[in-house]
Amino acid sequence: MAPAPTADAFVAVSPGVYRVQAPLTFASVAALREDGLKLVYDAQTLTFELQAVPAVDSAGLALLVDWLAAAKSRSCALRYVGPSKTLISLARLSDVEKLIA
Repeated sequence: MAPAPTADAFVAVSPGVYRVQAPLTFASVAALREDGLKLVYDAQTLTFELQAVPAVDSAGLALLVDWLAAAKSRSCALRYVGPSKTLISLARLSDVEKLIA
């Protein structure tokens, strides 16, 4: 069973901009996926600020790509700002760096 995301995993910074403050790791992505998708489905443009993400692994990268695919299918312009060096390295290894950075 996946852990529930904390109530402050997504903090509204301004309209259409959310700071992600939860780890994007294998242990947390299942719980975060639906909350992120709700934000994608409710927006025409959306920005996720990633500077406050305390940890990331390949499952977190897969989650970000999943949200991008959902946004594209809904004609939502989704972008990520402030990815960590670790996330950029993972994205580069997976050949999806241009989607994240």
